[in-house]
Amino acid sequence: MANTNNTYRILWRWHFYAGLFCIPFIMILAISGSIYLFKPQIENLREADYVTTSTSGVRTLPADQIAVAMSAMENAKFRSYRLPQNNQDATRITALQNKQSYFVYVDPYSLSVMDVVESDNRFIEWVRELHGSLLAGENGSLLVELAACWTIFLVLTGMYLWWPKDNKGMAGVIYPRLTEGGRRFWRDLHAVIGMWISILILFLLISGLPWTQVWGAGFKEVRKAITHMTSSDWSINKKEQLQTLQRQSRAYIPLSNEVYKKAVALDFASPVELSVSDAEQRIWKVSSRSQNMMLSQNAWLDNNGDIIKRNGFSDKALLDRIIGIGISAHEGQLFGWANQLLGVIVALGLLILSVSGFVLWRKRKPADRLGAPNKLQDQKLTKSKGVIVLIVTLAALLPMLLMSLIVIWVLEKWGFPKLPKVQTFLGLADK
Repeated sequence: MANTNNTYRILWRWHFYAGLFCIPFIMILAISGSIYLFKPQIENLREADYVTTSTSGVRTLPADQIAVAMSAMENAKFRSYRLPQNNQDATRITALQNKQSYFVYVDPYSLSVMDVVESDNRFIEWVRELHGSLLAGENGSLLVELAACWTIFLVLTGMYLWWPKDNKGMAGVIYPRLTEGGRRFWRDLHAVIGMWISILILFLLISGLPWTQVWGAGFKEVRKAITHMTSSDWSINKKEQLQTLQRQSRAYIPLSNEVYKKAVALDFASPVELSVSDAEQRIWKVSSRSQNMMLSQNAWLDNNGDIIKRNGFSDKALLDRIIGIGISAHEGQLFGWANQLLGVIVALGLLILSVSGFVLWRKRKPADRLGAPNKLQDQKLTKSKGVIVLIVTLAALLPMLLMSLIVIWVLEKWGFPKLPKVQTFLGLADK
């Protein structure tokens, strides 16, 4: 029993420190992530004004629409043409100018340019950057990855701390004691909600790792060794994205009506974009940009509209299909509005966990100390083999967690002992 209590106290300390570090990041990511779940609806609202006032005339040829769009931007290069979803939609042409991507909206009947929008200068892109990098570039991205790794640790240690140690009933375990006030109310709210959504939180954290810098870069190498493929559909940074845009915008051939009609007839999941795949061979690529990667499809057409090659989700490597399903669910697009609702529920649960954890901390925090559970003289986990295996496994699989554990160990071993006041404040003095 002594060893069990010792293990509990040690993990409680680590859970405390991890929570204190992660709470600000969790709240930012939960709010921004819940907003990004509704990207299709937000983008539809943003483009609601880009509709034609009259559809009684004759719809102009796609090549003419592209020509008008390109003439509106000096020295711009054509990137892609998005198929309109109905007769009232304006045509959206993506162009590259001075290493920046723009959306040009053209009335397909009057051939008037309705608007030019910098693609990165949109609310949903701001939310995406906030969620992925805290608007702080690569350094922010590393912080997000570090917080994600520690949140995985936080959830797993929380599950250990929650696990019932006696047979006194399910109150405070399966359901919270809402009628009791004070610290017990907040403790039950924190523990029970954490229990119910812990698996979903872990899924969101793990499915988001392919986007990260350190873990994502390592995963790319593993994927390359397994699938012998270098490009991926999910982990593309700004530099790689720009290089792709520049490569695909080097040359342009007029979009023939035959290619356009065939692209429409393919009936890919929207949004669907046409881009030049090979200008010399006059080959066009038709791509579904649906966030539900299970619906993703590509086709390559010659200038007469005949299919040269076609592939879809089922043609991808097994590893890519697994990652694609995870990312689609992460973004709330795998199974419609129910996926979005589930994402919002998890985000709300994360916010409640963060607030309740903060309240619990403030209720037990002394005025002169941080309030962490005191360090024990015997901090060994030698008899808790399962816990040791878990920590070692997490450290091996999450490089950012491993690096931060090393830093913490160095500070506790040689840094803080030289600062007794800091050591006492942090609760590192032996008890």
